Amino acid sequence: QVQLVESGGGSVQSGMSLRLSCAYTGSWYCMAWFRQAEGKEREGVAAIYNGPHRHDLYYVDPVKGRFTISQDNAKKTLYLQMNSLKPEDSAMYYCATQGPCGGDWFTRGREFKFWGQGTQVTVSS
Repeated sequence: QVQLVESGGGSVQSGMSLRLSCAYTGSWYCMAWFRQAEGKEREGVAAIYNGPHRHDLYYVDPVKGRFTISQDNAKKTLYLQMNSLKPEDSAMYYCATQGPCGGDWFTRGREFKFWGQGTQVTVSS
């Protein structure tokens, strides 16, 4: 049974940092972070493709330069380092896997098969 368990969310002030973690079972080439703010649609944030022949990172424009996705295969943990947080980053953050990496991946959340339960991030101004 595939398990994805997020942690690390919290309430911080604008400009501060948080690091989200997602402990997972199994082995996956493509893993991603999505977020969903209250009343808004889910959106992709960052993705990582860690395959035998290529290694790619993907970010949506609003988080480029502020967020960093990484993966520790030995610990089976996916991370999202979030710096310079803004109130508009407030959302429930989910990790997901078995989905498409590259191209318009951030619009294809429905194609990701496995999801965690989410961790809440709240950024106050």
